[in-house]
Amino acid sequence: MRKIAMALTALSLVGAGLAAAPGASAATACPSGAVCIRETNGDILNKNIFYSYGAHNLDNVTGFRVVVNNQTGGAGFRECTGYNGTNCSPVYRATGEYEPIDYTPINSLVLVA
Repeated sequence: MRKIAMALTALSLVGAGLAAAPGASAATACPSGAVCIRETNGDILNKNIFYSYGAHNLDNVTGFRVVVNNQTGGAGFRECTGYNGTNCSPVYRATGEYEPIDYTPINSLVLVA
């Protein structure tokens, strides 16, 4: 009986923690038609919102970041270690948020149709 009570107490504490934890909705939204890079606190700075196709050099974007692809029509993006869209990853076309990765070696993004 004691194990059940302890388990229920633990579950209620976990449930309370989940309810109090900020969700994805607390983060800044990425505008429709854009690719955005989130700051580590979840905000999106204007300089990290990209609308136009082609290469975009990044300025002072380091550490683990989440990229949001909110483009329409199946458009995608590539992450590049070189400036001006050189030495790039494959194209990512899925919309939504991507898992955080270390952006320290990433120096540009390329938006593709």
